[in-house]
Amino acid sequence: MKSSAALRKIVRLAYGRAARKSQSCCSGSSCCGHASGKAVEGELGLSCGDPVAFSKIKKGMTVVDLGSGAGKDVFIAAGIAGPGGRAIGVDMTAGMLRLARRNLEKFTARTGLANAEFRKGIIEKLPVENGEADLIISNCVINLSPDKPAVFREAFRALKPGGKLVVSDIALNRALPPRLKKDAGLYAACVAGALLREDYIGAIRQAGFVKIKTLSDKLYSAGAAGLDPITSRTGKALEGAASSLTIEAVKPGRRK
Repeated sequence: MKSSAALRKIVRLAYGRAARKSQSCCSGSSCCGHASGKAVEGELGLSCGDPVAFSKIKKGMTVVDLGSGAGKDVFIAAGIAGPGGRAIGVDMTAGMLRLARRNLEKFTARTGLANAEFRKGIIEKLPVENGEADLIISNCVINLSPDKPAVFREAFRALKPGGKLVVSDIALNRALPPRLKKDAGLYAACVAGALLREDYIGAIRQAGFVKIKTLSDKLYSAGAAGLDPITSRTGKALEGAASSLTIEAVKPGRRK
């Protein structure tokens, strides 16, 4: 396995190219297919679910999006949270942040809201204060992290007691062949770096979360892989190997 720095470089390069081209590293029908919601400039479809739809965002909430990309989920959350709430996007890719901030100008002009922002950082060390968030969401990003348990520990730290984590992600139903685990393209395409589902859920539990629920569970198909330039050559090997999950978990404690 490559070092954490090398894996982050793979992701930055892939998603930097995607931002410049305003297209996904994974085409719309792949594991990272489009989530629902209003489009924004350069909407890239780098997602595998729709955590916002499951999150029950309320007015006044502070929502943090891990790996916010072009900003779509941040803007949806900001609109629902309203002027008394906030939506914070965290991303490590400079090109994505530039795209998101262009979209932010348009969002502010269209809605009159000034409650969304984007911060540069890695999701293993969030630029977020202890207990700053009521809700943390993420859409097909945590599987790209070289240290997924650290991401969940950081999410736990950043949430208020009683706060909620809702993430959509790719998890493996069985171990991949070694040759695919080493494939840089498949890593950027959300597959090679994914954990087995029991390990993924176990990492959430070990971070301290309780009331862990699987809200959505959709099998990855080789048919979808065939439409993706990265995964088409490995479609048969991936058949049935991965699923797109949406998981909810709660930080223990009572909200103030």
